[in-house]
Amino acid sequence: MKVRWRIAVLVSAAIAISYLDRQTLPVAIGAIREDIPISNQVKAFLDSAFLATYGLMYLGGGRLMDALGTRRGFTIIMIFWSLACASHGVATNVVMLAASRLLLGIGEGGGFPAATRVVAEWFPATERSTAMGIINAGTAVGAVMAPPLIAFVILNVHCLHISSWRWVFFGTGTAGLLWTLWWVRDYFPPEQHRGLDADERAKIPSTPEPSDRAQPTIPLMGLLRFRETRGIVTVKFLSDAAWYFYIFWLPKYLLDARGFDIKSVGSIAWIPYAAAGAGCLLGGGWSSWLLHRGHSVNLARKIPLGAAAAVMPCVVLVPHVSVGWSIVLFSLAFFGHQWWSTLIMILPTDLFPKRVVGTVAGWVGLGGAMGGVVLGQLAGYLLDHGFSYAPVLLIAGSLHVAAFLILLKVVRSLEPLPFNSRIIA
Repeated sequence: MKVRWRIAVLVSAAIAISYLDRQTLPVAIGAIREDIPISNQVKAFLDSAFLATYGLMYLGGGRLMDALGTRRGFTIIMIFWSLACASHGVATNVVMLAASRLLLGIGEGGGFPAATRVVAEWFPATERSTAMGIINAGTAVGAVMAPPLIAFVILNVHCLHISSWRWVFFGTGTAGLLWTLWWVRDYFPPEQHRGLDADERAKIPSTPEPSDRAQPTIPLMGLLRFRETRGIVTVKFLSDAAWYFYIFWLPKYLLDARGFDIKSVGSIAWIPYAAAGAGCLLGGGWSSWLLHRGHSVNLARKIPLGAAAAVMPCVVLVPHVSVGWSIVLFSLAFFGHQWWSTLIMILPTDLFPKRVVGTVAGWVGLGGAMGGVVLGQLAGYLLDHGFSYAPVLLIAGSLHVAAFLILLKVVRSLEPLPFNSRIIA
């Protein structure tokens, strides 16, 4: 396997661990409630605690990647988020859980900006969507592992008179620290990597970029002066609102609305995430195929994005069908969103130079996290005030369609922007 594709697999493993980490609370919520009372609104509060700092550090993490470089920056954030994940295991009340969620969000916020920088550093435009698809498939791998693995630990691990759900957090934190050792050993920027042969080095986009070091830092707010930045942030706000609702509330939906127990959740809840993994690979792969067929970047990104948006309203039918069909519909929605997300996260690399890609990706991630906060809080309020899941699913099912229409209106052409730091200083 070529070095650049091994790098994509390495980063995909980190993303898998991040999704395993963030699924610990949603999947283990039934066991945690035996020790710490958690209502729907408290659940929404805990999710929002994670997303608030996740979104802010998504922006800060992107800035960190641009300042420190990918290798050193990713090392720091992975150590931080792994320790933050483990800290959930010592929580004795909601306040301590909230503090751990805040810390976890701070750490994980740098993950996707780092991944975006890796793609910009290692892959030409014709391969970027495929590479991001492989990396984004890590979300599915981690989330597929989470329900059965967490259920197994809760049902079978009873050591040192410590509640079994606490071992879930200790174990996932340890996994992140082990990955850090792998990263430090194997990852170097292309210009420093000794394993590249001449053919592969020729495919890697113009590295190094020494002139960038001498250029002034781009102000954070300056990047928002670009209509394209604002447009992609808005698109991510809408579409990720639906996504975070799905991943944080699906286990609870199965527990509350469908009468599942933790063992049943563990045996079923992984299925939509498996579909999500297929969406990551197929969406990115189709876009790369269109580019190789001679289509413009603009069409090669937007045609697959439109196809993904078209399937998302299917979740509106979930409350009206059997359990089996509801899993099918959730699987289709997860497939569609991760198809969509793979391509949305590649757009900053199509529009902006590498030295600001991490920061732009950070703005985009912040928008997505804030969308998750808004819809999550609305869901918690509605569910605690007598509403069913139907109105929330109606809202969630419409958001990708709205986001795609905004993308067509605001980001009219996906071509490198005329970029001069003086015009946005």
